[in-house]
Amino acid sequence: MTTNLHKHDGVDDLDGLAALEGLVSHTTTNGVPTLYAPASGKEITAGLFFRVGRADETLATAGVTHLVEHLALHRLGLSDLHYNGATANAYTLFHVHGSEEEVVEYLNSVCAGLRDLPMERLETEREILRTEAAGRGGGPQNQMPLWRYGAQGYGLSSYTELGTWSLTPDQVRHWAETRFTSDNAVLWITSDHVPEGLDLTLPRGSRFPAPAATSALPVTPAYISGDDGHVVLTSVLRRSTAASVFADVLGRALFQDLRQEGGYSYSAEADYSPRDAEFATLTAYADALPQKQDAVVGGFVDTLARLRAGRIEQAELDSVRGKLLKVYDAPDLGAAVLPSYALSLLLGHPLLTPDQHRAELNAVTTQDLHEVARQAWDGALLQVPGRGVDWAGLTLAPQFSTTAVTGTRHQSLENEDVTLVIGTEGVSLFTPRGPVTVRYDACAAMTTRPDGARTLTGHDGFSVTVEPTLYKGVTPDRIAALDAAVPGGAIVRMPAREPDHIPQPRKRPPTARAAGAGGSVGGWTAALWLVGLLAAAWGVVCGVITADESAMADPEWDAVTGVWIMELPLLFAAWKLFAARRRRTRN
Repeated sequence: MTTNLHKHDGVDDLDGLAALEGLVSHTTTNGVPTLYAPASGKEITAGLFFRVGRADETLATAGVTHLVEHLALHRLGLSDLHYNGATANAYTLFHVHGSEEEVVEYLNSVCAGLRDLPMERLETEREILRTEAAGRGGGPQNQMPLWRYGAQGYGLSSYTELGTWSLTPDQVRHWAETRFTSDNAVLWITSDHVPEGLDLTLPRGSRFPAPAATSALPVTPAYISGDDGHVVLTSVLRRSTAASVFADVLGRALFQDLRQEGGYSYSAEADYSPRDAEFATLTAYADALPQKQDAVVGGFVDTLARLRAGRIEQAELDSVRGKLLKVYDAPDLGAAVLPSYALSLLLGHPLLTPDQHRAELNAVTTQDLHEVARQAWDGALLQVPGRGVDWAGLTLAPQFSTTAVTGTRHQSLENEDVTLVIGTEGVSLFTPRGPVTVRYDACAAMTTRPDGARTLTGHDGFSVTVEPTLYKGVTPDRIAALDAAVPGGAIVRMPAREPDHIPQPRKRPPTARAAGAGGSVGGWTAALWLVGLLAAAWGVVCGVITADESAMADPEWDAVTGVWIMELPLLFAAWKLFAARRRRTRN
């Protein structure tokens, strides 16, 4: 069933769609906005977008969107059909390529699965998602969202999908019913018509705007330390044609400076990716051998400095512009641009016709790129291996909390300089370099173990782990008080650990003070024995002299004096030994 496209809660760009007539057609299918344009060949491709992704979740429910995606695809089973599902930060996509009949069958099955999720598969799909995550790996850019956004919104892509451990069937079903709706979707098809037999019946709802961005960086440009062999920069830019051109210019400049001229890197590149309706993420990357890391960091910073100083050649801009303009020379242009138009429609970003985009590309100047380069640097987060880059004008991202809580203090059994505090407002871990605090009212998630272990993660990304085996006095009562203080929606119950996986205190190496005391004890003990032997020898000598002079009735006063002179150091040595032992006992 098809009807004219209607406006969904003020987010559809009707004027932009009207301007695309002749290139892209549009209608609705069971209430789902649908874009279509023909492509050569007998087979067609389709994509069903939903405006829901990882950034819409919380840390405690992370993975719920991915779980719905897997459950919706289960009924397709084994098939030769080329299909897939993908969960990104701001959207979920169900993608298929095949004959018209196969595409209809796939899309109908997806929507049927979303209407009635096979909850008997829930536990199995949880395991599949955890296995998938274990094999995926993090990658050199994995920690960048966490440091920029914290443990919420767009920062959740840095975290494991904690929700796979504790989400209930009702939570998963509710997420599907409210987020995977006809009003929160856009369909695109590479065909000159909407295939007959499509049944995209879904619950009605509303279009959700992309999540507002959070920030865990009080100051930018900032930097963090990362793994050896990788230099990564991210920045958030307002979406524009000039910003997309700059990403290509930056990638070419890094490749030329770091690989072709410097010979420091093999891969040096940059990417521009829309984040929401208004902003995009710029990512730049270069690899390095351990012995050339400093050179790569220096070259990376120098390249950025050159671009933001305005030293951009017209030839660089012309080369990039020519490459981007060639996109519009492609055959089946309407079909080629369908995915980007559908995503822009979904996110609420204005739609540009090819002529409008060509005009914007031709209008970009080197001065525009200079301005984008300055904006990119002002909002930059740079990950570098090894030493910091304060010399380049970047500030180290916060490593510790600015506040701490008061409460019961629990000394670490492994390090006397570390103390855990469990309070009524939150928990703090005091270390020699600074505190780490998670407040209960800003707790993104707390994982719990049957053995009493708790890990609290704050919205700012800071985390404190409470292991009863590693701190003095962390009794079940203290754990119970902590559990009662954390909001129930933030609690993630984890399975029991094997006994040998429960951490036990390591033997503390002797501190410098204790080691010094021990050395003093040994030295003074030796001195004590030496002085005692000398005193005894002196007494024997004096006794012999006195015996030879037996005619004298009184003892020899010089002998007595000599013995006492020798005993005074003996008494002093004994006092030092006693004091050292007392110090050792306190340590």
